[in-house]
Amino acid sequence: MDYGYQGKVAVITGGTSGIGLATVRLLLAQGAKVAFCARKEGRLEDIRRVLVRDHDEDRVLAAPLSVLDADAVKGFAATVKDRWGSCDLLVNNAGQGRVSNFADTGDEDWRAEYELKLFSQIHPIRAFLPLLRDSNGAIVAVNSLLAYQPEPHMVCTSSARAGVQNLLKSLSRELAPEVRVNSVLLGLIESGQWTRRFAERADQSQSRAEWYGNLAAEKDIPLGRLGDPTEAAAAIAFLGSKAASYITGAQLDVSGGLARHM
Repeated sequence: MDYGYQGKVAVITGGTSGIGLATVRLLLAQGAKVAFCARKEGRLEDIRRVLVRDHDEDRVLAAPLSVLDADAVKGFAATVKDRWGSCDLLVNNAGQGRVSNFADTGDEDWRAEYELKLFSQIHPIRAFLPLLRDSNGAIVAVNSLLAYQPEPHMVCTSSARAGVQNLLKSLSRELAPEVRVNSVLLGLIESGQWTRRFAERADQSQSRAEWYGNLAAEKDIPLGRLGDPTEAAAAIAFLGSKAASYITGAQLDVSGGLARHM
């Protein structure tokens, strides 16, 4: 499918693994110029080299930084502007989940989780907003089904995810009509954390397919499997494209039917 990204500029945070990397690869394949960032400089450079090998070097930009460093994110935006002069799509993907219940979540855990979830949205949006306004661009946030369907063993993350969703809804009105703001709500997507849990499985004789199938059954996922990062990337690409030009303030459920909320 042609999403219409030929010659467009996309920025992706958390772009060196999982959904972020799948989105980087998809948008490059669609002809976009793609800037991405991550904290681990070594892995970032390894990924950049592979992408440059497979695509034009002048369409790839990699920046080692933390999205919690406001000045670094501003510098990233300035670099994108200097190199390409615009930004059509910002994908906020940085962040991970914290497994804890209320009893074992301390004050510093709460503060750290809220800072990560909220400022991983706030800092990039603030930095890239002038470019997005100039291009009538779009913001797509990668959020979790936990925002609407909390889990007791992820109480801190669930609460923070709900706050992110509220922020995005507010921004969709404040930034309209110049910039569209949408999100994807993810269920269980194959990622590094599930690969690690598979490696640590109790029954080492279980195959990957068997283990993932049992996990999907345990979680009662109607489609009977975990999602692939490329499926989430496709949803992100759609929401950021002109095909979704009359969609803002919306959330696209990418959970294999796991969602129970209306």
